[in-house]
Amino acid sequence: MSGLLERLRGRGWRMTSQRRVVAEVLDGDHVHLTADEVHARAVGRLPEISRATVYNALGELVALGEVVEVSTDGRARRYDPNAHRPHQHLVCSGCGIIRDVHPTGDPLAGLPAEERFGFTVATAEVTYRGLCPSCAQR
Repeated sequence: MSGLLERLRGRGWRMTSQRRVVAEVLDGDHVHLTADEVHARAVGRLPEISRATVYNALGELVALGEVVEVSTDGRARRYDPNAHRPHQHLVCSGCGIIRDVHPTGDPLAGLPAEERFGFTVATAEVTYRGLCPSCAQR
């Protein structure tokens, strides 16, 4: 059983066939699919699954904190199942592909005290942008 499916079972999430398929489609490293991509892949496994069911399942997974919504540069929201492992994202400015990255060090260390404006900073979200190898060759 996959990591996402295990976590959902552990939380007592009612595992219908439709929900299972959505979770299976999302499971894995570097998965950042749009809702439409999740639906298209889910239909390949369960032809009768509706778009509304996929959207509802995604909404529930986000509300549970098992999936994170990622939005970059006004593109469609993507769904990241790696909600429990701190990471940042590397985004291709050309095609929009997203990769999880795990840089070493504390991202807050680069923010001087005078630039915190009295905030007690708890987390930092960092997005690295560039061109993936395919886009860089064009």
